[in-house]
Amino acid sequence: MGGFGCHAQTPPASQPLTQDQTNRRIEIIVRSHFELPADVVVHIGKPGGSDLVGYHTIPITLSQGEKTSPVFLFEISDDGKTFAQFEKYDLTKDPKDKVSIAGRPARGPANAPVLIVSFDDLECPYCSKMHAQLFPDALMRYGSKIRIIYKDFPLTEIHPWAMHAAVDANCLAAQSDTGYWDFVDYAHAHGADITGKDNKPEPAFAMLDKQATDEGTLQKVNLDVLKACIAKQDLAAIQASVAEGRALDVKATPTLFINGQLVDGAIPEDQLWNVIDSALTAEGIAPPANIAPPVNTTPPASTPPPAK
Repeated sequence: MGGFGCHAQTPPASQPLTQDQTNRRIEIIVRSHFELPADVVVHIGKPGGSDLVGYHTIPITLSQGEKTSPVFLFEISDDGKTFAQFEKYDLTKDPKDKVSIAGRPARGPANAPVLIVSFDDLECPYCSKMHAQLFPDALMRYGSKIRIIYKDFPLTEIHPWAMHAAVDANCLAAQSDTGYWDFVDYAHAHGADITGKDNKPEPAFAMLDKQATDEGTLQKVNLDVLKACIAKQDLAAIQASVAEGRALDVKATPTLFINGQLVDGAIPEDQLWNVIDSALTAEGIAPPANIAPPVNTTPPASTPPPAK
């Protein structure tokens, strides 16, 4: 006997979505993507031309009261079945050039295959640790294969003399690269002394200004120009550096860019070597062989006898 038994119901033929149905599905996806609260309104614009074959671009803006977001560009396929957001990257641009370094003092040759740019805070203890340990080791390990440049990123909310130190360092940099680096070395090595027991900024400012002036004297710079720069405390260049860092997603110090790759500066040495080695390999240069740490030949101190 035919016609009896349990049979799956044949689904109805798929019907094209109406524009309202499509927009509703897009809105749900966008709300989930941005984790939007219910009072945010999603505005879906009209599809336009796209660089992607088979797609149209849909502009979407968000509003909440009087606030309106920038335009977010999504893509919808010509058949209306796929909704996506693509991000394009220009592979013709060298990531090494993403950080501006014009006029900055450097350690290492201009033609070094690996550029290390550090966003630095002269009062930051983690920066000081990296400055004292990692960079001398990196220069010893890689020699002329690396070039090191510092950019200013003082965290003024927690470091009261960091901005002042950055200005003084840049006043020196305007006339002497060596003076700049000597001042940076000093600030990172004597942070506790500069802060002082009372942790008041005014004595720290005076100490920094004296150190910068003494360094300028040593480097035979124009002291009148240097002193005027120190007294003026122009923040514009420092603020521009901070703004650039934030645009590059710098959130803490030290943050490094190694041939354009963002790296948390507070990482173990072996991880830093891996990043630099990868950058060298990409440039067609063999990384150096592992270098054994120096052997400590100093005899151990004798243990004093126990107190009686």
